[in-house]
Amino acid sequence: MVSLLAATGLPQYPARAMSSAERHDPTASRIQPNLETLDIARLKSTFARQNEFIAIDDCFSADAIAPLLDCLPSLEPRVHRNFIPRHKKGGSISRFDLDRYAPAFAELYRSEGLSELLCALCNRSLKPCPDDDPHTYALYYYTEAGDHIGYHYDTSYYKGARYTVLIGLVDQSSCKLEYELFRDDPERAQLGTASLKPGTLVFFNGDKLWHRVTPCGENERRIALTLEFVTSHEMNPLLRFVSNMKDSIAYFGFRQVFAKPDTPRE
Repeated sequence: MVSLLAATGLPQYPARAMSSAERHDPTASRIQPNLETLDIARLKSTFARQNEFIAIDDCFSADAIAPLLDCLPSLEPRVHRNFIPRHKKGGSISRFDLDRYAPAFAELYRSEGLSELLCALCNRSLKPCPDDDPHTYALYYYTEAGDHIGYHYDTSYYKGARYTVLIGLVDQSSCKLEYELFRDDPERAQLGTASLKPGTLVFFNGDKLWHRVTPCGENERRIALTLEFVTSHEMNPLLRFVSNMKDSIAYFGFRQVFAKPDTPRE
């Protein structure tokens, strides 16, 4: 297969070197988007036309996300739940716990196929977030009645842009991703809705998409994976503190966010 980045002329960010065990593990090669089935030129045009937003159904096959689904039962005890009145209710697991208990998520984040797809769609060279960013990849759990998140931007505290990827893993719910394109341009503004079914990929510029997840109903269950990519690693130290406080309060808890790398994150 010809590299998508070769076609765009963009460099790919350096992939983490795989261990000997990983090179012999078929799981790592399975967690890839269905590039052969995607019309990249059409998707790239749609992404640009929709102000850097796109939802791609069946981007990942059932076989591709199976290694991720296999991790979910053992991750249940790691879910940190939070509630912010009138804005957010739900559970989250940060990249730190995923690194420790479910390395398959890191393999997806670093996969060559995914990086090629995303860089081709936005026509930019994307970088992985720094190792100390708890939001690099994370799981969102909407598993109790009323779980939701209100309208917001995925504001970037980095000096460059931050792009968000959402991947559907479990969707036994009535939850919807509702969004507004071109919110800052009344003549072009338009509302949209997407379901995050298993294998669906949503990709957008976090500073441009105004979006929310509608409330979860009784006995419903929705689990989504979020990935973040940036164009620059630079961040003002004060904004780093603000970002960490936001992640502590709204997502992962203080122990997860502020624990030192060599400290057990129990």
